Order: sequence, then C-alpha cells, then structure tokens
Amino acid sequence: MRISFIGSGKVATHLAKAFAQQHQIVQIMGRNPEHAKKLANQVGAQAIDDHHQFSSEIDLLVVAVSDQSIATVVQSISAQLSEVLIVHTSGSTDIKVLSEIHPNAGVFYPLQTFSFERAIDWTETPLFIEATKQHSLEILEQLANSLSSKVYAYSSSQRLSLHLAAVFACNFSNYCYDMAKQIVDQQKVDFSLLYPLILETAKKATQYDPRQVQTGPAVREDHNILNMHQHMLQQANRTDLKEIYQIMSDAIIDRHHSKF
Repeated sequence: MRISFIGSGKVATHLAKAFAQQHQIVQIMGRNPEHAKKLANQVGAQAIDDHHQFSSEIDLLVVAVSDQSIATVVQSISAQLSEVLIVHTSGSTDIKVLSEIHPNAGVFYPLQTFSFERAIDWTETPLFIEATKQHSLEILEQLANSLSSKVYAYSSSQRLSLHLAAVFACNFSNYCYDMAKQIVDQQKVDFSLLYPLILETAKKATQYDPRQVQTGPAVREDHNILNMHQHMLQQANRTDLKEIYQIMSDAIIDRHHSKF
C-alpha cells in the first residue's frame, strides 16, 4: 500500500516505521517540520510542509494528530483527496468526526502506550478498525493483519470504552508509580526495590480478575495501617497524596465490603 501521514509525533512515528517494513510511506507532514523531516528520512518518504503538496496517488492517509485537531486537519485536505481513505488513530474520537467531512473515512486505533524511547511489539498490540465503507474496512483489516495478530472491528462507542479503561489501567497506574517514587525519594530509598512488586501486580492483573487479587490494608479494612499512612503523608506535608490515598482506600473498601 501507498501510505502518507499527517503527524510526526509518537503514534505517527511508531506506525510509519512499522508500515514501512511492508508498505511504501509516501509523504509525511507534521506540525513541526524538523520532526516531519526526521521521520520521513527514517521511512524513506518525502517531508512536506503544506497540505497542497499531498499526492492523490495514495491508498491511505493516516491522520495521527491531537483529538481536537482531527476535524480541522481533515477539513483542509478532504476535497484534495476526495477518493482516498482517510483514517484517524484516536481511541476517543467518534468516526463521525471524519465521516461528516470525508465520505471515505475510517479509524485505525492501536491500544498501546507510545514513547520514543521504547520499541513496540506490534504482534501483541490490539488494533481496532472501523470504516464507513465495507471495502475500506477490508483494506484496514488487511493492513492491521500485516502488523498484529489481534485485530478487532469495533464501533466508536466500544473503542471509547476501551480508551477510558486504558486511562485507568495505564495513565493513572503510571501516576501511582510516580507517587510511589516521590515517597521513597523523600527518604532516599531506591525506587527499583518496588520493581518486582510492580511487575507481579501487572502480571496478576492479566491472569486473573483484578477484583479477586486485590491486596493491601484497604481490602483488609486495617484502619490502623490506613491511619498511620495518612499521618505519614500529613507529616511530610503531602496533603495532595493524602487525599488521593483516602479516595482510593475508600473506593477499595466500598468495592469489596459494600452490601450493594
């Protein structure tokens, strides 16, 4: 396939590099011209800085930009690429944001956390596709299967539920790691001592129902420990962490001991 990109950030970079293994990346346009040029050089594509330069001789345009920019970007390019399949990569944006502007619209959403520092195992990354036309859905399915063994044709509402769940499972849990590091850093304790615990917790969450393997003072309703921890946070002048600790502890108690 001949594929072009609007966007040169983390998602665009990982997808373009992955697609380039089996497909031709034609052009890259990004908000930051230097980033676009760097990515284009990495995948053998042409870097452009104006949407009028896009070639219409492509099979797919991937719009990998911020959610709030998707409609504006597609509005500017739709007429020029009227026959081209255009997809966004967002988990939380309804396909209607595209289809109300461009008739041949789709979604190609990888459920993964991206950073420039780490490579992605695409074979194990779930990919979620959606399209306004059956033929386009088949094209996206073929493209997704060239990367991953886990491909799902999900609706926008199903994809949104996954995105919300991912915020809890990934973004919020990572912030919990950040809070944990802040606590041990204050006492000059090595954060890496928590690595085995973090990995085992994540492993259990993938093998069992998370509710069934919940541990800790809140699920035991050990108020002596709960009060001691909150006192420690108060003494450390971390009322922000104390509030989060209280909210999460109360939620665990309600989840496991509520009569309803």
